[in-house]
Formats: sequence, C-alpha cells, structure tokens
Amino acid sequence: MSKRNWFMFTTGPRLAALTGVCLILAAGCSKKADDQGGSKPATGATDKPAADTGTPGVTPTEIKIGQSMPYSGPASAYGTIGKAEAGYFKMINDKGGINGRKINLVSLDDGYNPAKAVEQTKKLVENENVAFVFNSVGTANNIAVQKYLNEKKVPQLFVATGADRWGDPEHFPWTIGWQPSYRIESQIYAKYLMKEKPGAKMCVLYQNDDFGKDYLKGLQEGFGDQFDKVVIKTASYEATDPTIDSQIVTLQGTGCDTLLVAAIPKFAAQAIRKVADIGWKPMFFMSNVAVSLTAVLKPAGTDKSVGIITGAYAKDPSDPAMASDAGMNEFRAWAKQYIPDIDPTDVNAVYAFALGGTLVQVLTACGSDLSRANIMKQAASLQHAKSPVLIEGIEMNTSATDFRPVQQMQLRKFNGTNFEPFGEVLAGS
Repeated sequence: MSKRNWFMFTTGPRLAALTGVCLILAAGCSKKADDQGGSKPATGATDKPAADTGTPGVTPTEIKIGQSMPYSGPASAYGTIGKAEAGYFKMINDKGGINGRKINLVSLDDGYNPAKAVEQTKKLVENENVAFVFNSVGTANNIAVQKYLNEKKVPQLFVATGADRWGDPEHFPWTIGWQPSYRIESQIYAKYLMKEKPGAKMCVLYQNDDFGKDYLKGLQEGFGDQFDKVVIKTASYEATDPTIDSQIVTLQGTGCDTLLVAAIPKFAAQAIRKVADIGWKPMFFMSNVAVSLTAVLKPAGTDKSVGIITGAYAKDPSDPAMASDAGMNEFRAWAKQYIPDIDPTDVNAVYAFALGGTLVQVLTACGSDLSRANIMKQAASLQHAKSPVLIEGIEMNTSATDFRPVQQMQLRKFNGTNFEPFGEVLAGS
C-alpha cells in the first residue's frame, strides 16, 4: 500500500483498516435500500425505528457514516473539509452524541478521481455498512456515485458541490445538495455586472465538467439575450492539467475587461498569479469554492489577489468585523480545541463547521426513527434553519420538492487582508 493512499484519524472505539484516507469518529440515524425511481423518502417515510429494522451503521451506541474526500490529488486543499468535520463530530461525541449515539465518520481518500470515488463509496456501503454518505467532495465524483446510491436507497446527504443537479428529488430522491448552486452564483455575478459595468466584455475560464459548465449556464440565464455580446471568449481546462497559464494569456489577448474563473483551488491560485504577472487588470470574479485565504489567496499572493469579487454565504473568518461576532467566536473556540492543526482562517473549516451542524440538526430531528427514509425526510424538512457561521439573513430551507438548502449569497471583495462584504443578500433568477 502506498503511503500516498493511507491516512487515518480515529476517535471511535476501533481502528478501521481501510485503503485510502480514513477519518473515524462516532453518533446516530439510518435504514435500507431500493431503486432511484422508487418511493420518494422526502414525502413521508414508512420505515420503523432503526432499533427494529437493523439499519446499516446504526447501533444503540453509534451511527456510522461515510464520505469520499480528495486528501490527495489536484483538489487536496478540500481535504481540510473532511478533517474539520471529524473535529466537529468529536465535539458532538464529547457532549454525548445524538440521543446517546456517537457519530463514527469513515472518510476515504479518492484523489479527486471519479473512478476512485466509485470504489471508495462502494467500500463504504458494502464493506463498512455506513448508514449514509455525507458531504463527499466534487461534482464529477458525486455524479459518478449518484445513480448507485439512489438505486441502493442510501442517502447522499449534503454533497460538497454546488452543481445544479443536486436539487432533483423527482429523479434522485436520495441525493440532496447544500450550498448555493453554481448557476445561482453566476446569475448573481451577471446581475451585478450589468448594473455596475454596462458594456463589459467578459471572458470565462472554467473546469471542463459539470462544475465549470454550470457557471456558463448561470451566465446565460443571467445575461439572457445579451450573453453573446457580454461573454466574448471562454476557455476550459481539465482537472488533470498541470497549468492554465496559456488559457489566461489567450483570454487576455481578446480584450476582455472582466474575468470569471470557475476553478478549484490549485488552478484558481495559478490564475491569480498569471493575471497579475502579465499586467492584466480585469474586474475579476472568482468561484466561491476557490477563495480560501489559506489554500488560494496566500499561495497566489495576497497582493495579487486584491480586488477579487466572489459570492459568499458564510462569514469570513479573516474579517476584522467578525472579531466580536458571536457565531464566529463559537467557531474559533471550537477550532482552537478540536482542529488545532488547521488554519482557522481557512473558509473550508468554516464550511465544515456549518455542514457538521446541519447534519446534527437532521439527526436530532430523526428522534428514534433512524431509518434511511426518515433521514432523507428530515433533511428535506429544514425550515428557517440557522448556522452560527452563515451570513445574517441567510438560512436553510428544504422541502419534499426543494433539495437546495442554501440559495442566497452576498458579494464581497478582497482588500489584501480579508473579504469585505458589500450590497444586499441576493438570490439567483
């Protein structure tokens, strides 16, 4: 076994010998599987409580859950999410868990490779017998396992990607998203650009998969019949590419005065550096999933990142205005105790804190019925749900027909030290 594919955290009662990254923890909710076109769990569950049904992963003392994470590969910056979620559930377990059950998180490394994500997800379901899959990272990776999990009727909860397809309960009743969709995000950018910079000429650099293409769809919806006049050039890259320097040079050569980069952290940092190095000064929009101070802006150079605009739904841990914010103080106290090796200014840690809290709300709402169907029902029943780290005015709402918990954002601009919010909380078209 290569060192690159072996990594483990454990807070649970045992060590799991698994290929890939393992984060192990312990708490409670779950039930068994069928077909994606079968019963719609969000509209009402008929399963008996877990104690009577033997839901995989649920015992009187624990709920075992699984996830697939890029602890290695081109998107390894997102590995912070899994590590921080491990720390969040450790806190919950130290407080007694959920109704006496501790959360046992098994988190495996997929290297941001869809084929590996399939392998690891099947291992979680068939070998580890997890109750459900939680917050796995990556659009292509989650697409690769979506049909499998829905056919098995294993909840695919709060996927860590903003692709629009996660809000489709009619066709995938066992899959639910969490963050605003990339289409909503780019619609908001389009609205802002049309208001603040009429006549703008935009270029777009995007990852060549559903993640990147959703940004183009959002711009088409946001600009409407003006799309072809505003967006004059696009360029794509593959997640396996070594660099995107040539694409940036090509885009700059078209005369664009506005740039949107829809990229993962590795390529976002490259784009920031290259834009600065060639002396290009466009109005610069960056995908919300690639604005971590730790993973993107500092490696690129904070001086080169000044002026970048992004959409946000969570508070910025590096913002001095958040120094006395009650929610961020709660986050910082948790981070100091439970994730001391992770930079508390990393927005990926803030994201993990919010996701962990959302899952705890769902599991608590399950009560004694920890069937898989009821887990999905409760995930689709969030009403005005809050998180201490969400921006004021942004909340989580779901229903049997709405699988998009967070649908609002606020624009913010990087000033060299932190992102400064501006304008109102906005929604897409």
